[in-house]
Amino acid sequence: MDNWDEIRTAYQVARRGTVSGAAEELGVHHATVIRHIDALEARLGVKLFQRHARGYTATEAGSDLLRVAQTTDEQFQQLAGRIKGRGSDVSGDLLVTSLINFASLMVPALVSFRQEHPEVRVRYLTDDRVFRLEYGEAHVALRAGSAPQEPDNVAQRFASEPVALFAAQSYIDRHGRPEGVEDLANHDFVGPENLDSRAPFWRWQRKHVPDDRVVFRAADPRVLEQALLLGDGLGFMRTRDAKRHENLVEIMPSQDDWTTPLWLVTHVDLHRTAKVQAFLKHLKAFAENGWTEQD
Repeated sequence: MDNWDEIRTAYQVARRGTVSGAAEELGVHHATVIRHIDALEARLGVKLFQRHARGYTATEAGSDLLRVAQTTDEQFQQLAGRIKGRGSDVSGDLLVTSLINFASLMVPALVSFRQEHPEVRVRYLTDDRVFRLEYGEAHVALRAGSAPQEPDNVAQRFASEPVALFAAQSYIDRHGRPEGVEDLANHDFVGPENLDSRAPFWRWQRKHVPDDRVVFRAADPRVLEQALLLGDGLGFMRTRDAKRHENLVEIMPSQDDWTTPLWLVTHVDLHRTAKVQAFLKHLKAFAENGWTEQD
């Protein structure tokens, strides 16, 4: 195969499902997309797509080709990500990822980093999925849980934030305050939609609180925080975040087995670059100071 442009065009048509979508992604005219697809099908002697009123659907032959195209595209992304991070100055894009839970910790650190290095453009990506550092999807990842095991990544233990059990004063006014662990089963709770969540404090809650007492569930921690603040039930929150809300009352203080280990993860090829090292140094110092900039 001697024309990557045609293969890349076919890949984008499969991803977007329409000629117009692929043209927008590639920054070309829709006629160019059609010409590339026609030329590629003629060269291969097979139909790669079924055309229909709503767009294009890959045939079996098209799916085979597109798996190869996807791998090649990911490898180009990996290369581009590594090249972007190899500069000796602290500038350009900085891609950082974490769960949305840690946005209140990461955003102040990223903003203060940009104040020191205004030539940096931050891209902060929050998603439940694990971004693939080996494909250049991120330069630095903050991950929670057991130590990452990917062989090409560098993982460093990072500061952990204590978590405690809280209730809004409005909830206590209506239902009273639990008198101990044994009394928790008589109270309402907010909790995660994912009943198999591995967060240690959620595991502890499942052990001590019946499922039918978890009266408000949500996948997004920001939603659970709102339900907690509005007094719909007891819930867990990082103690630092709770200090911002005068109406919250600590029901049980932080316990060691509620704390989730945090890890800073970088790819070995980017770990020593000036930009990544500058941000890692800044973030660690920011954590050691207790994120006081936003207190």
